[in-house]
Amino acid sequence: MNLKPTILAVAVSVGGVVASWPVAAADTPLASAAVQPSTLNQLIALALNNDAGRKQFDAQTNALRQMAFASATEMDPKLKLGFGNLPVDSFRFDEDLMTNLSIGLMQQFERGETLLLKQKQTHQKAESVQWQTALREREVVNQVTQLWLELGYQQAAAQILYENKRLMQEMENFIQTNYSLGKSEAQDLLQAQLQVSRLDDKLQANAQMQRRIQSQLSEWLGAAWLARPGALKASNQLDWHALEQRLLQTSGTAHYPLLRAHPSVQIADTAIAVNRTQVDLAEQAYAPQFGVEVMYAYRQADNMRGEPASDLLSAYLTLDIPLFTDNRQDRTRAAAQYQVGAAQSNKDLLLAQMNAKVNALLTDKSNLEQRLARYQNTLLAQAKARTQAVERGYQNNTAQFNDVITAASDELALALEQARLTTDLNLVSSNLAFFLGGDRATATQTSPHLFDRQSMIAGGTP
Repeated sequence: MNLKPTILAVAVSVGGVVASWPVAAADTPLASAAVQPSTLNQLIALALNNDAGRKQFDAQTNALRQMAFASATEMDPKLKLGFGNLPVDSFRFDEDLMTNLSIGLMQQFERGETLLLKQKQTHQKAESVQWQTALREREVVNQVTQLWLELGYQQAAAQILYENKRLMQEMENFIQTNYSLGKSEAQDLLQAQLQVSRLDDKLQANAQMQRRIQSQLSEWLGAAWLARPGALKASNQLDWHALEQRLLQTSGTAHYPLLRAHPSVQIADTAIAVNRTQVDLAEQAYAPQFGVEVMYAYRQADNMRGEPASDLLSAYLTLDIPLFTDNRQDRTRAAAQYQVGAAQSNKDLLLAQMNAKVNALLTDKSNLEQRLARYQNTLLAQAKARTQAVERGYQNNTAQFNDVITAASDELALALEQARLTTDLNLVSSNLAFFLGGDRATATQTSPHLFDRQSMIAGGTP
């Protein structure tokens, strides 16, 4: 029984799809996604534009900038109205010479440079929130990019499954024909039918995952985006040339020069600056606080000569002198200084944690690259050779049909595993770009419109 063309077609088909992965061959449906990453740029631009978290930080930044101007303004003067020395037996304003109606203004001034320091501190807080906006942008770009890569993997896996289902159906028809002629066993036919049903189940699970990923994208793109016409073509790999150039700037296991530009570290730096300004504010408490008060008193009574009594004008200068500083000013300043130390320690801890994550990601990157090379150079070729050997054995009646199915299934599993490793490598690169950033990539020869994701992760726009 001649199954050689069919079995070899399975092997050649699977091997051809896998071999074309690194360059996204143009003769596959996913190739258009690989050479049109501007779709990803558009998705990221929409996600950033619609992200509520980013809008929240923008509003908070604007609010703090307005508060900075308000905090640099002196307190409003106080108006004082009243009467004094009114006789209680008659309640007449013109009976006693001391009775008067008074109006006054009081103005309190802040200590030292308190107003300027408050304005400076509020601007620093606004800068911190602005860095939170940049951090949110990196997070959104990384999440959307990872969903894109996962969707690309599911579409690539679906392509392999569909191709193998088509070939398995051809094999089923072939066995059905031979079975009707008495040349094949019933169990071979049932096994082929079972294999087709299993592929149908895998395809349904794959479609479920694709829909789930697209539903996750609706967090930024809106529910209406899910009902858009046409399918979104994604890819499970991107051009990380800018990231590779970025990695050349660092060596060994200490990546602190690159990490210091990360928004999280910048937020920690602004927190240190805010606390240092708080120390300066605490020191202003040692300066005296001044206030002025002006009062005008109107009198209706006559003086002893029978003439209208003169009105009165009073002016006062108040001075708050910090004489006893042990339990208030000294401890407030000490507390502010401790906060500076705490903020510095928090930055050191953050850098150590981020550096450890980068080293872990670089380890994953190196191992994934080695595993992918093993798949491309050894495993796939061995799986294909095994499939061909089992197929020849089945033709010579020295192997069972189950062996043929097992060999084909193993080759399919290796193809899917290579696609998974390719996706994982790109996910690791996306996480590395989140920490290390990168510049916009130049156009490549194979993809004139291909831009590197690093520019977006660094906060740029497509």
